[in-house]
Amino acid sequence: MKANVSWDKDLSFTGTTDSGYKTVMDGNGNAISPMESVLVAAGACSSVDVVDILKKGRFDITHCDCELEAKRAEEPPRVFTEIHAHYKVTGEGITDKALARAVQLSAEKYCSVMLMLEGKVKITTSYELV
Repeated sequence: MKANVSWDKDLSFTGTTDSGYKTVMDGNGNAISPMESVLVAAGACSSVDVVDILKKGRFDITHCDCELEAKRAEEPPRVFTEIHAHYKVTGEGITDKALARAVQLSAEKYCSVMLMLEGKVKITTSYELV
Protein backbone atom coordinates (compact mmCIF):
# COMPACT_ATOMS: atom_id res chain seq x y z
CA MET A 1 0.00 0.00 0.00
CA LYS A 2 1.27 3.42 -0.89
CA ALA A 3 -0.02 6.98 -0.65
CA ASN A 4 1.16 10.48 -1.38
CA VAL A 5 0.31 13.67 0.50
CA SER A 6 0.81 16.97 -1.31
CA TRP A 7 0.63 20.44 0.19
CA ASP A 8 -2.01 22.55 -1.55
CA LYS A 9 -1.88 25.88 0.35
CA ASP A 10 -1.97 27.20 3.89
CA LEU A 11 -2.54 24.05 6.00
CA SER A 12 -4.44 22.17 3.29
CA PHE A 13 -3.15 18.89 1.86
CA THR A 14 -4.43 16.35 -0.66
CA GLY A 15 -3.77 12.70 0.00
CA THR A 16 -3.83 10.31 -2.95
CA THR A 17 -3.84 6.55 -2.51
CA ASP A 18 -2.23 4.10 -4.90
CA SER A 19 -5.77 3.07 -5.87
CA GLY A 20 -6.36 6.63 -7.11
CA TYR A 21 -8.70 7.97 -4.43
CA LYS A 22 -8.14 11.47 -3.09
CA THR A 23 -8.86 13.07 0.27
CA VAL A 24 -8.40 16.71 1.19
CA MET A 25 -7.34 17.36 4.78
CA ASP A 26 -6.84 20.68 6.49
CA GLY A 27 -5.43 21.98 9.75
CA ASN A 28 -7.59 25.13 9.71
CA GLY A 29 -11.05 23.55 9.72
CA ASN A 30 -11.71 23.91 5.99
CA ALA A 31 -11.80 20.12 5.45
CA ILE A 32 -11.54 16.99 7.54
CA SER A 33 -8.57 17.18 9.91
CA PRO A 34 -6.01 14.38 10.09
CA MET A 35 -7.26 13.40 13.56
CA GLU A 36 -10.87 13.38 12.37
CA SER A 37 -9.80 11.14 9.51
CA VAL A 38 -8.30 8.65 11.97
CA LEU A 39 -11.56 8.62 13.94
CA VAL A 40 -13.63 8.17 10.79
CA ALA A 41 -11.25 5.44 9.63
CA ALA A 42 -11.75 3.53 12.88
CA GLY A 43 -15.53 3.72 12.50
CA ALA A 44 -15.49 2.79 8.82
CA CYS A 45 -13.08 -0.09 9.30
CA SER A 46 -15.09 -1.52 12.16
CA SER A 47 -18.42 -0.97 10.39
CA VAL A 48 -17.15 -2.90 7.37
CA ASP A 49 -16.44 -5.80 9.72
CA VAL A 50 -19.80 -5.62 11.50
CA VAL A 51 -21.76 -5.55 8.24
CA ASP A 52 -19.64 -8.32 6.69
CA ILE A 53 -19.91 -10.57 9.75
CA LEU A 54 -23.69 -10.15 9.90
CA LYS A 55 -24.03 -10.78 6.14
CA LYS A 56 -21.89 -13.92 6.43
CA GLY A 57 -24.25 -15.00 9.22
CA ARG A 58 -27.04 -14.66 6.63
CA PHE A 59 -28.73 -11.80 8.44
CA ASP A 60 -30.64 -9.27 6.35
CA ILE A 61 -28.89 -6.07 7.46
CA THR A 62 -30.36 -2.90 5.96
CA HIS A 63 -28.58 -0.11 7.84
CA CYS A 64 -25.51 0.42 10.01
CA ASP A 65 -24.38 3.66 11.66
CA CYS A 66 -21.32 3.95 13.84
CA GLU A 67 -21.38 6.99 16.11
CA LEU A 68 -17.92 7.80 17.43
CA GLU A 69 -16.84 9.95 20.33
CA ALA A 70 -13.21 10.55 21.14
CA LYS A 71 -11.28 12.25 23.93
CA ARG A 72 -7.88 13.77 23.28
CA ALA A 73 -4.94 14.61 25.52
CA GLU A 74 -4.98 18.19 26.81
CA GLU A 75 -1.33 18.87 25.92
CA PRO A 76 0.60 18.23 22.69
CA PRO A 77 0.81 15.79 21.21
CA ARG A 78 -3.01 15.81 21.44
CA VAL A 79 -3.39 12.09 20.80
CA PHE A 80 -6.61 10.21 21.32
CA THR A 81 -6.89 8.83 24.84
CA GLU A 82 -10.34 7.27 24.46
CA ILE A 83 -12.65 6.29 21.62
CA HIS A 84 -16.20 5.02 22.04
CA ALA A 85 -17.96 3.46 19.05
CA HIS A 86 -21.73 3.00 19.21
CA TYR A 87 -23.30 0.93 16.42
CA LYS A 88 -26.93 1.33 15.40
CA VAL A 89 -28.00 -1.57 13.21
CA THR A 90 -31.26 -2.24 11.41
CA GLY A 91 -32.31 -5.42 9.67
CA GLU A 92 -34.55 -8.46 9.67
CA GLY A 93 -33.86 -11.35 12.01
CA ILE A 94 -30.71 -9.89 13.55
CA THR A 95 -30.40 -11.07 17.12
CA ASP A 96 -28.83 -9.18 20.00
CA LYS A 97 -26.35 -12.04 20.37
CA ALA A 98 -25.30 -11.90 16.71
CA LEU A 99 -24.80 -8.14 16.78
CA ALA A 100 -22.85 -8.31 20.05
CA ARG A 101 -20.59 -10.97 18.52
CA ALA A 102 -20.03 -8.96 15.33
CA VAL A 103 -19.08 -5.83 17.29
CA GLN A 104 -16.79 -7.79 19.60
CA LEU A 105 -15.06 -9.65 16.76
CA SER A 106 -14.48 -6.40 14.92
CA ALA A 107 -13.01 -4.56 17.91
CA GLU A 108 -10.92 -7.45 19.21
CA LYS A 109 -9.89 -9.38 16.11
CA TYR A 110 -10.54 -7.80 12.71
CA CYS A 111 -10.56 -3.99 12.71
CA SER A 112 -7.03 -3.06 11.66
CA VAL A 113 -7.43 0.58 12.64
CA MET A 114 -8.76 -0.12 16.13
CA LEU A 115 -6.16 -2.81 16.70
CA MET A 116 -3.40 -0.45 15.56
CA LEU A 117 -4.49 1.98 18.30
CA GLU A 118 -4.67 -0.79 20.92
CA GLY A 119 -2.52 -0.19 23.98
CA LYS A 120 -2.45 3.57 23.36
CA VAL A 121 -6.17 4.39 23.21
CA LYS A 122 -8.93 3.03 25.44
CA ILE A 123 -11.51 1.75 22.96
CA THR A 124 -15.02 0.87 24.10
CA THR A 125 -18.08 -0.18 22.12
CA SER A 126 -21.83 -0.39 22.47
CA TYR A 127 -24.63 -1.26 20.08
CA GLU A 128 -28.35 -1.23 19.55
CA LEU A 129 -30.79 -2.90 17.23
CA VAL A 130 -33.03 -0.23 15.72
